[in-house]
Amino acid sequence: MMETQWIYKPPVDEFRVQDLAGAINVNSHLATLLLQRGVGSFEAAKNYFRPLLSQLPNPFGMTDMDLAVQRLVDAIGNGEKILFYGDYDVDGTTSVALMVTFFREQYPNIGFYIPDRYAEGYGLSLAGVDHARKNGFSLIITLDCGIKAHQQISKAKEWGIDVMVCDHHRPEGTLPPALAILNPQREDCDYPSKELSGCGVGFKLLQAFCQHQGLDEQEALFPLLDLVTLAIAADIVPIVNENRILAYYGLKVLEKSPRPGIQALLKVAGVQAPFTISDLVFYVGPRINAAGRLAHAHEAVRLLLSNDAEDAERRAHMLHEKNQERKQVDQSITEEALAMIAEGGEAKSTVLFKEDWHKGIVGIVASRCIEQYYRPTIILTSSNQKATGSARSVPGFDVYEALHECEDLLEQFGGHTYAAGLTLALDKVDAFRSRFEQVVAKRIGPEGLVPQLEVDMEVPLEVLTPKFYAVLKQMAPFGPGNPEPILVSRNLKVLGQPRLLKEKHLKATITDDNPQSGAINIIGFNMAEFFPLLESGRPFSLAYALQENHWRGQTSLQLMAKDIRPE
Repeated sequence: MMETQWIYKPPVDEFRVQDLAGAINVNSHLATLLLQRGVGSFEAAKNYFRPLLSQLPNPFGMTDMDLAVQRLVDAIGNGEKILFYGDYDVDGTTSVALMVTFFREQYPNIGFYIPDRYAEGYGLSLAGVDHARKNGFSLIITLDCGIKAHQQISKAKEWGIDVMVCDHHRPEGTLPPALAILNPQREDCDYPSKELSGCGVGFKLLQAFCQHQGLDEQEALFPLLDLVTLAIAADIVPIVNENRILAYYGLKVLEKSPRPGIQALLKVAGVQAPFTISDLVFYVGPRINAAGRLAHAHEAVRLLLSNDAEDAERRAHMLHEKNQERKQVDQSITEEALAMIAEGGEAKSTVLFKEDWHKGIVGIVASRCIEQYYRPTIILTSSNQKATGSARSVPGFDVYEALHECEDLLEQFGGHTYAAGLTLALDKVDAFRSRFEQVVAKRIGPEGLVPQLEVDMEVPLEVLTPKFYAVLKQMAPFGPGNPEPILVSRNLKVLGQPRLLKEKHLKATITDDNPQSGAINIIGFNMAEFFPLLESGRPFSLAYALQENHWRGQTSLQLMAKDIRPE
């Protein structure tokens, strides 16, 4: 097991801490946590704790928005058929569900299309454009894809079909010849929220449409924020600024009036309210993705569009079964991949290829490999006589930029800083492996190859009161850009005997030397290796997140262990 580095956030000026603590009536520990997150005044705290939908930026600030809205209004006025074309992951399927849910009541002349992961691959496909032509669609709106679809959009134009792109992936070189391109990552776009999800970009189009048509956003649009929040969670975009406002209200929609499809997925996963971003990431997202990985992603869209609880439950169970199947495939491929890495010796990166690995699972396997061998990782398999796969990265290393340095060896690639997809010729795999290793070795230092845990601050256990937690939980929704606070307490000891649950999860009751502290429970998932330390009675330091435990009608505070060290 690799030892994790604890990286403490820089100290905050004590005068500012006391100033903020007094202004908003919290203790100095909470004031420090807020200052670390850029919240430094009464006004900033008000916006942080009570974000408002009225603070969302004007959607018409996005380049091409006026063009896009006008074309949409014209299409509806002319009775044209509109096709919503989405990618096969959570972001793409929620984007399609968002558009169809919004329009199906008021404008029935719509359809949706999700490409087959295996037959068509990622993004706008020629098969999809041909489907639009054969079925009389004169407008395609791409969602979470399309920014690199030059050939496909040119073909659509040739056939008299307009294409509007809603995407959030980084553009490369010249933009495709679409009628309108909504993408905050465009160099010529001044829209302030650069990190929207694909579904978030689709939401902005609908917001602009509502404003143009004089529709009440509160009634027509905001009830659909559960879908936007699911995309924010699953696509791991920063939960700051606009994304934070959207996620804050989307979680409220999920609690008050969840759509039958998401409610059924939460039920089948055994998750209860109040829901968090983590619940969506770990329990809902994988089940939706399982459709595109092992079957077809339009099953996920149909679930999200279902208005009937019984139908939604049936579809959710089907996706749950697919996800169970996915887990088995994922486990066997991960074992093979880890064995290959173990044989490969020292390297700064991992690039593995095996022609019979399942294309829908390679991204998950790449993430699993990073858990064991902490370095940028690419897992490739064979599909349509090409090597194709997924890249995953470690914090601080931009895997998309690294692929850019290898682009002469690639046929296509796309994605984000920490996750990307790529395709190359089978005979280029060895050359690519060598080049990628060179690029990584040049760009990453030794510290980048050691797991890191960012710690907010040290606190004595006596600070961890229900009142402290009541403020802490209002800092949610947590995620990238607004992480759940990680605290450290020192000189801890176990009361009674620690326990191992299912041979792998750690449970214990702890205290420190301060009689004011009392006792508190800790839980450490998959942390069995620390059991001998706790059993030995030696004092230790604990890095953890403070959480609530709900059990048999009782609520208590507990520490979710992140790492343990002997003193």
